Amino acid sequence: MDMRQYRRCLIGLLLVSLAGLGVLGYREIRDGIPDSYTQTEGESGPEYPGFFVTQEIKPGLAEASANAYGTGNYTIAYKLLGIIPLKEVQVEVLKPAYVIPGGVPIGIYMETEGILIIGTGEVTGVDGLNYEPAYRIVQRGDYIQAVNGQAVSDKEELIEAVNAGGSQDVILDLDRGGEEIQVKVEAVQTGQEEYKLGIWVRDNTQGIGTLTFLTERGSFGALGHGVNDVDTGTLLEISQGALYDTNIIDIKKGEKGSPGELSGLIRYREELICGALTENTPVGIFGTGEDRIYEKVEGESLQVGYKQEIQTGEAFVRSAVSGEIKDYRVEILEVHRKDEDMNKGIILKVTDPELLNLTGGIVQGMSGSPIIQNGKLVGAVTHVFVQDSTKGFGVFIENMLEHVNL
Repeated sequence: MDMRQYRRCLIGLLLVSLAGLGVLGYREIRDGIPDSYTQTEGESGPEYPGFFVTQEIKPGLAEASANAYGTGNYTIAYKLLGIIPLKEVQVEVLKPAYVIPGGVPIGIYMETEGILIIGTGEVTGVDGLNYEPAYRIVQRGDYIQAVNGQAVSDKEELIEAVNAGGSQDVILDLDRGGEEIQVKVEAVQTGQEEYKLGIWVRDNTQGIGTLTFLTERGSFGALGHGVNDVDTGTLLEISQGALYDTNIIDIKKGEKGSPGELSGLIRYREELICGALTENTPVGIFGTGEDRIYEKVEGESLQVGYKQEIQTGEAFVRSAVSGEIKDYRVEILEVHRKDEDMNKGIILKVTDPELLNLTGGIVQGMSGSPIIQNGKLVGAVTHVFVQDSTKGFGVFIENMLEHVNL
């Protein structure tokens, strides 16, 4: 290869490298621009993304600018060097929203929509032999809606309906992932006028969590994540439920590899009901609060802060783990505004010595604790890092507010 060819190869490699760097730089700039943006009326809109990027505002409202809109929507078109299209961002402008932050522990009771199947097993018939009649007929996560055409809502009704059918084949109406199907199971006689299907089921669940917020219209949000069945891992479909007054009686501190836990006393008495639970979603549980829960929550309403407003750095978690509502210092380490897992958009670390001494960081039962930054409610604690109890995840508060009427 002569010197001329050598130079051509070097120039070619240089051009390819520059092109690769250009593509990476383009993607980095584009990925740094949000896909959508929620702006509070009267406050500034999206930050200017960089020196080489231009923006063209396409208002949906007359005589509007990027930083001063009435409620409504507009679009910002971003271009690199004023020529190469990067992204168009839809901006939604909302009036300031206010909610009352929670932080108090709550007892949770919910009944499933139908009867949840958590597995199958063997039963011993009157002949002394073992049978597994429902094996490969029903599946974990199925919901039993009816037996032989008769609607059932709890385990007792299921047992009565199966026994009433005697030795006849049992027809089950199932909800399987939103699809309604029918299956036939041959019941096994296990005693005098006693028949079984060999199905393990659950019709309710209970536990302890933390209230995230209350609205002036009577709605509440809590937990920051959904309630899943412990055996199937599926989000429970609920028919009804309630929040109960509860008191923390013990705290198991979190350690590396072993998440801590709040233990509470829940008395399932009607006079201790704090709210009606109506919805179980991936980002929390929701319903209507009673006067009792409003009396437990202290403090003024706070303005809602949207995910674009969240910054790394100092923030606070509000919790009543000590017996009184306090704000504990935390540090927001990362903000993943595009993360598909909504429950893990915020990564935070507990830095408050008092909370670290009390709980070791974040423990089970603190899910739903409000995250406050710059005087605004921006999220709720959802999960703890198993290998580091001082760290945890949070959900953006705007994802929870989609399920309530402000």
